[in-house]
Amino acid sequence: MLPILLKTLPFFALIGLGYWAGRTRFFSAEATASLTKFVFYFALSAMLFRFAANLSLSEIWDIQFVGAYLAGCAVVYLLAMAVARLRGISTAEAAIEAQCAVIGNVGFLGVPMLVVLLGAQAAGPVLMVLAIDLIVFSTLITLIMTALRQGKMSFGIIGVLGLGLLKNPMIVSMSLGLMWSTTGQAVPAPVNDFLSILGGAATPGALFAIGASLATKSAERMAVAGWLSLCKLVLHPAAVAFFALAVFPVRPEDAAVMIAAAALPVAGNVYMLAQHFGVAPQRVSATILISTAVSILTVTVVIALVTGEGGV
Repeated sequence: MLPILLKTLPFFALIGLGYWAGRTRFFSAEATASLTKFVFYFALSAMLFRFAANLSLSEIWDIQFVGAYLAGCAVVYLLAMAVARLRGISTAEAAIEAQCAVIGNVGFLGVPMLVVLLGAQAAGPVLMVLAIDLIVFSTLITLIMTALRQGKMSFGIIGVLGLGLLKNPMIVSMSLGLMWSTTGQAVPAPVNDFLSILGGAATPGALFAIGASLATKSAERMAVAGWLSLCKLVLHPAAVAFFALAVFPVRPEDAAVMIAAAALPVAGNVYMLAQHFGVAPQRVSATILISTAVSILTVTVVIALVTGEGGV
């Protein structure tokens, strides 16, 4: 366990450094927004393109993998929805809470960290998890909120959803990378070097930006935030592990990446969605803050378990 903790600590130390910079106002909210934009549109996109360009579609797409991950997500999503409704809150709030329970910070934290900790072979599975989160669950929450507000679904929303996916740089960069990989050609050396240099900024930039953005989050509704953090950090990886290891014939090495990705803390884009729809942003903010802090230990434990290094 200790060797894994020592490997994960530098990643969380970067988050902590960003948090300090944001908390002390050494890094302003405007600076954090600019850094996040740079990472999102440039550095992380370069990293994702480079990963995808060196993978074949068969290395990313696996129907058993998708089935196991979606089944695990569905169980925790429905549980979080049910508990929320039993507390008497609205369906819209319940949907946002369910989103917190299954959407981890795969893009900014998972991709850079898991590829380093679990090896280059983790790139394909972690990109698949990222794609599922972006395509399936971002679409789902938008459909739910639209149906609740308009009282019906319209064909127009399909176009809006499609356009949204086409504008997402993570989806675009992965798609372009896979398209390049189908040519069977290596990425030209100057282009590869450019992408390597730019993508190299993704890991420190993303982790620092996570921490700096956490500095603006407030810890309110602690009981609910604690429950949702439990869902995300414990129940989600446990459910995914059950389906990946006991129900679907997922390759052990791919299952390990999937479970580790499921153990990641709540993603910042859930807060952006909550703000956009005007539904429980403070609750989501607290959940992101708590789950990220606690994940220093829980992610370490999960990675130690999936890699067989659970000893002290």
